[in-house]
Amino acid sequence: MSEKKTCPEHVAIILDGNGRWARQRGHERTYGHGFGAANVKKIISAAGEMGIKVVTLYAFSTENWKRPKTEVQFLLKLFSKYLVEQLRDMVKDNVQLHIIGDCSVLPAKLRQEIAVCESDTRNNDGLILNVAINYGGRQEILRAVKSIAGEVRDGQLSVEDITMDTVTDHLYPSSSMDVDLMIRTGGESRISNFLLWQVSYGELYFTPTLWPDFTAEEFRKAVEWFSHRDRRYGGLSEESKK
Repeated sequence: MSEKKTCPEHVAIILDGNGRWARQRGHERTYGHGFGAANVKKIISAAGEMGIKVVTLYAFSTENWKRPKTEVQFLLKLFSKYLVEQLRDMVKDNVQLHIIGDCSVLPAKLRQEIAVCESDTRNNDGLILNVAINYGGRQEILRAVKSIAGEVRDGQLSVEDITMDTVTDHLYPSSSMDVDLMIRTGGESRISNFLLWQVSYGELYFTPTLWPDFTAEEFRKAVEWFSHRDRRYGGLSEESKK
């Protein structure tokens, strides 16, 4: 099967380069995180204008806890501040918000704000915005496997009935849709444990542009690049069949 899409339905973005952006300007890394957070709204607005259905942002990985304590604390406060400040705009812009990842270890105040944001945007039927906080792709798959194993143990599911869809259905809510295009800013060329199940046939776009400098125009360039990809899913291209 060969397929070309002019616009991806699900775009995942690894927001990389905030710290380096700040250092280049003589500031602490946290300075860059503030500018990076402000950039999110511009990209989400551009995605909505292009008709993209789902955007998933990698905001904080399970490995990011290894960063300096002061930086981690700043990021957690920034998430809280962003959710509160942007909620009104998200409701107005018809964006439906989901947080994916293990929220159980997050501060109680942040968990409460997450619950309010998800509840207040639940009925919005526009673009779906997933923000991955304390997220890891391997951890998500492990969580799904344990859940499925529990259902088998309790007699709710037989081993013979386990399919690919079964695994997909046990991933984090709203994260299970396959990724069409994954973008990583900041110059690195790896996916860093992000949406491992969902990106299996996704197109990977790596750019040296640091996240605070990743404009709506840069985003459109990535989508334009995607539109020229020949997505074969293991099959042959039309040219190869001749």
